[in-house]
Amino acid sequence: MSDHNLSEPSDWVQHWQHLIHPNARVLDVACGSGRHMAWLSQRGCNCTGIDRSAEALAQAGRFGDTVQADIEGGPWPLMQHGLPQQFDVVLVTNYLWRPLFPVLLQSLAPDGLLLYETFAQGNETVGKPARPDFLLQTGELLQLCQSLRIVAFEDGFLPNPERFVQRIAAFRPLQAFNTASSPARYPLSLK
Repeated sequence: MSDHNLSEPSDWVQHWQHLIHPNARVLDVACGSGRHMAWLSQRGCNCTGIDRSAEALAQAGRFGDTVQADIEGGPWPLMQHGLPQQFDVVLVTNYLWRPLFPVLLQSLAPDGLLLYETFAQGNETVGKPARPDFLLQTGELLQLCQSLRIVAFEDGFLPNPERFVQRIAAFRPLQAFNTASSPARYPLSLK
């Protein structure tokens, strides 16, 4: 992945930015040095980044609040009244820890947006990560998000750098879909 410009926000995040309202509370999971936090804070969002690397968080801290934690080996650090703290946007890119997924969904506020993009099966043919533990299986992200209102999903190959990914944009419904009421309108593009 050394060819990939990690200072630029993900194309997926940029594409769906119109669904992120100004002043949104954003949680960037495994935020690294804060490339998404930087970009979203410039757009008026209040960002919180979580990562285990103190070195990366030293940079990310310029763009919002940071929390250093081992989210794979320890308890979820963002708790409020015994439940995960909720955010308007939960953002995850290039990271997969399946046991964390229920906590991520609980971290979505009602009508909160999940933007998730990570490596998928097939990536082992073009580079790293190559271990099945770090690659989503076909359709797995759809299954993990079945309780959400899915706006967009992709599962395929991207060039430059070559990689296989799955990515999703999905909302936590305000209430169960009811045919008597109008469904929420999430614009698919700005055009």
